[in-house]
Amino acid sequence: MVKNVFAALALSITLPLCAQAADSYTIDSSHTYPHFAISHLGFSTMQGRFDNTTGKVTLDRAAKSGSVEVTIQTASISTGFAKRDEHLRGPDFFNAAEFPTINYKSTAVNFKGDKPVSVDGNLTISGVSKPVTLNIDEFNCGTNPMSKKDTCGAAASAQIKRSDFGVKYGLPNIGDDVKLVFEIEAIKD
Repeated sequence: MVKNVFAALALSITLPLCAQAADSYTIDSSHTYPHFAISHLGFSTMQGRFDNTTGKVTLDRAAKSGSVEVTIQTASISTGFAKRDEHLRGPDFFNAAEFPTINYKSTAVNFKGDKPVSVDGNLTISGVSKPVTLNIDEFNCGTNPMSKKDTCGAAASAQIKRSDFGVKYGLPNIGDDVKLVFEIEAIKD
């Protein structure tokens, strides 16, 4: 009996030391820029970005797992032209009054070696959720030389069809294919 109690006590002390928890990071809104590119009438590629993004990232390199949650304030869209931005916030496009956020929530983080290479998840735009895989084009972690805080940065991209999310205004003249790029910096909690 005493032997079993000591064995259980030793196990309860050893297990937490063996189990390594995932690191948690908070997205740094001042250094995170989700942006997009879309064909405009076949003449040019229109670029835009969102200026207000929050979220959390967890990363466990040993277990090759993690999670990503990103919330983008739809009204923070910026294309460099106020009248166009106002139209994009309206019901023809993002309908920011009814759908104030765009959300991405991961279902899996895929690794090659100890680095994440893609994230599977669900993207929600205008109340419509669809599976979207973000390919991680760049990923780096280290100590930020300015803040001295542990920081990770990533550039992830995907191609979507806006019509899949019910955003159909101007089709086919304004492109259906949209390139999304998430430039993210996140600071360890």
